Amino acid sequence: MSEARPLRTIAAWGVHLLTASTAPAGVLAILAAERGDAAAAMGWMAYTLAVDSIDGTLARAVGVKQVLPFFDGTRLDDIVDYFTYVIVPVLFVLRFDLLPPALGVPVALCPVIASAYGFCRTDAKTADHYFTGFPSYWNIIAFYLYTLGWPQALNAAVVLVFSVGVFVPIRYLYPSRTPVLRPLTVGLGLVWGGAVVWSLAHLATVPRTLVVASLAFPAYYVGLSLALHVRRA
Repeated sequence: MSEARPLRTIAAWGVHLLTASTAPAGVLAILAAERGDAAAAMGWMAYTLAVDSIDGTLARAVGVKQVLPFFDGTRLDDIVDYFTYVIVPVLFVLRFDLLPPALGVPVALCPVIASAYGFCRTDAKTADHYFTGFPSYWNIIAFYLYTLGWPQALNAAVVLVFSVGVFVPIRYLYPSRTPVLRPLTVGLGLVWGGAVVWSLAHLATVPRTLVVASLAFPAYYVGLSLALHVRRA
């Protein structure tokens, strides 16, 4: 027992360090975007998304709240998520001119303000493991706006719609924790993640059909979230 405690303490700090590592990854994404390297920038954003997908599961497995009760991992997670899920992709969208020049900055500031509200809701994550309002997946939106090559006006409309979605109290799946169809959701999410990573590795030549096909998972995610929300209401 005396040996187990130090090992659990090391493991708990390791999980927190993994979570914290997404902040410098976000800085590297910004630097890559400033160099005009979209693939590297989105690669770092993909890293932050991958870490965020597993660090909560690892934290619960280690029992970080019991091992390190004086350190708030939830606050750390919210801080780095707001930076990597909101600020970094917004800067990416601006750097690669994905929005109309005359309206680019005002439109890009909408997710910044909306998500600040979303992250501060006391019910942002419900007790039964749902997100309230659009859960600020701006890194995913940035990926599709770049790879699909839509008109800037359409991109702006997408950003505005999802910014409003932050305030609409629809319950969205928490993929790794919502019990309904969780194995299917996680399985489809892994396939989708593989398709995104492959697309980033071959960004210059990725077939548009693959990018469009990969939208099936976000469509499933939103569709199932809406269905469960309506059923509950």
